[in-house]
Amino acid sequence: LRNSLPQYGKEVVFMLHGTSGDGEKFYNISGWKEVGEKENLITVYPSSWRYTIIEDGQTSNTTKWHIYPGSYEYAPGQVPRDDIKFLRQIISELDQRFSIDEKRIYLLGFSNGGQMAYRCAVEMGDVLAAVVENAGAPSDDQTRPALRNVPVTFQLGNEDDRFFSSPASLSNFATGLTVIPYFRNVIRGHAGSFDYDTSFTVTGDTNTAVIASFAPLGAGEQRSFNIVMVKGLAHMYPNGSNHWMKGAERHWQWLKQYSLP
Repeated sequence: LRNSLPQYGKEVVFMLHGTSGDGEKFYNISGWKEVGEKENLITVYPSSWRYTIIEDGQTSNTTKWHIYPGSYEYAPGQVPRDDIKFLRQIISELDQRFSIDEKRIYLLGFSNGGQMAYRCAVEMGDVLAAVVENAGAPSDDQTRPALRNVPVTFQLGNEDDRFFSSPASLSNFATGLTVIPYFRNVIRGHAGSFDYDTSFTVTGDTNTAVIASFAPLGAGEQRSFNIVMVKGLAHMYPNGSNHWMKGAERHWQWLKQYSLP
């Protein structure tokens, strides 16, 4: 927890690290510390538990958020923690200690943290106003019973080797969303869980970033699901030093337009 003096603003932003990371690392490198200080936000950088896992046939001991099954397995004897309960407890303690705006709590995650961000969107929609998943989302197309139809953005880089064997073309972004199985699953899973149309419109600039926007099925609802592909971005959270994009600044501009009803 940072930027948490009583005189600070009431909005809260969670940033969830990826595999092998921790909260302190993302406090230092994500760019949210600087945005929090500038915008008077309470920014929170929790650390996940460490487990022995089996991923891609390899066994390792590392930090992992307890996401939906599919991308890795827990080694025998490992008991996954209830990370949803953990994050809810942090919100409860924030509410007790500071005068937070309970309608303006946001969450982002990177890689494994991005996958966890999706789970949070499904299971914490009653307390989260909007969510950003970076370089990580479930690979299946399952519809999960979400508590609320949450605004969600999924961002990835066209040079992320977790998704592409060679740089993906931003010019063919729309075609890729319809023919690549992973992206078809991401669209179906998010559309089904949060009640979005599966058709989309594409905007943006192929020299920087392109955005596919999916409209809500409910008439008059002011929310969206977006898939953003960023040019020149590898498997990292862009902070203005490792990439031209200052992700925290861009994401805050999108997040802050939303609040709980």
